[in-house]
Amino acid sequence: MIRNGLALVSFTLTFLALAVSASAAERLYAVLGAYRPEMEALHEVLEIDEANGWELVQHLGVDFWRGEVDGKQVVVFSTSVSTVNAAYRLQLAFERFPITHVLFAGVAGGTDPSLNVGDVVIPERWAYHDEAAYLNEDPDQPGEYLVPDYLKPKIENFGMIFPDSILADRGDGEGLREMAFFPCDPELLDVARKVLPDLPPMKKGGRVVDVSVGGNGVAGTVFLDNAEYRKWIFRVWQARCTDMESTALAHVAWANQKPILIVRGLSDLAGGQHGKNPIDDNELGVSQIASRVLRAIIAAHD
Repeated sequence: MIRNGLALVSFTLTFLALAVSASAAERLYAVLGAYRPEMEALHEVLEIDEANGWELVQHLGVDFWRGEVDGKQVVVFSTSVSTVNAAYRLQLAFERFPITHVLFAGVAGGTDPSLNVGDVVIPERWAYHDEAAYLNEDPDQPGEYLVPDYLKPKIENFGMIFPDSILADRGDGEGLREMAFFPCDPELLDVARKVLPDLPPMKKGGRVVDVSVGGNGVAGTVFLDNAEYRKWIFRVWQARCTDMESTALAHVAWANQKPILIVRGLSDLAGGQHGKNPIDDNELGVSQIASRVLRAIIAAHD
């Protein structure tokens, strides 16, 4: 009886080892962009074309491209713009495909004053900057606001805007918990750090762009082009960039317990520039730079 039990244990361990090995070979990466310039860049850099063996699958109005990149199975689709669209489409993809990893490449507004247009940032964590209460000013105390009893401000306000963290659940039995940030995957972050020295020089505006891993990013449902709000975001969250999808994607990936990594090239300075915002002139070229960085990460992920 003991011998049979040991044999069963041996078989089980062997099966589990094979299962782990197979799972590495059977990864399916969701590769995302938000809108047209980002998707054009991904299609170009990843060589997405039916002639290259890619297959188009449509589901509930969303185009999903299935194919292979550097020996890895991927499904590429657009999140569309906004945190709501991003959350909806990523959850839809999780329910439609056996996705194991989530990767995003696209543009963002730079909020770290040390960064320039074209630079690429890969943050370690993401926060919402617009989960907030909009409050009336106190008529008896100019400059003060009437804060409702439920709200216990922990974050510096921007005038009438009082930001707050969000409660989130991931189905692990712990229930709702307060989430100031949603994390990116440590393993994918390590891969990104390892590929940086081997990236070929990439230029924007005549200068070699900087590619860096680490720090914070923020996202919200607004296109940010305001210098003072930009300063506030950097002061409060030490955010290196801001966009309209990333935190929602990190949130949904966290809730589904899937690893995620987000690569953002800076198409503008979120209001920190002189004159009109230059995003229209930069979005495609910078998306191409971010997509090249992303492809290098996919190739290096063993």
